[in-house]
Amino acid sequence: VQLQASGGGLVQAGGSLRLSCAASGRTSNSYYMAWFRQAPGKERSFVAAVKWSAGYTYYADSLKGRFTISRDRAKNTGYLQMNSLRPEDTAVYFCAAGPSIIQSNLWSQTAYSYWGQGTLVTVSS
Repeated sequence: VQLQASGGGLVQAGGSLRLSCAASGRTSNSYYMAWFRQAPGKERSFVAAVKWSAGYTYYADSLKGRFTISRDRAKNTGYLQMNSLRPEDTAVYFCAAGPSIIQSNLWSQTAYSYWGQGTLVTVSS
């Protein structure tokens, strides 16, 4: 499975961006797709995940209400809609995917087998 993330850029605080993650190769209904982010000088952290088949969504508590993860199965693409962006949301955002992940492990980078290259989101104040 290959993942291609896109949609990052420069946005003012309070603005919105939508990131995309196009998947190619063999996937299955057991897959989860997730977004992680890594701010300068910080460790990579979980943002959100979606179960590919059923569309169940999971979020980092601090981001609920501002970020929305979704997927379009026909396009084999996942999305992260980010609203009310803040300067502290500035980071490189990575999409990831993997099969049959236990729900309690969705936050863990090691649960995901495939990673995209990252897309930079910069939020100016």
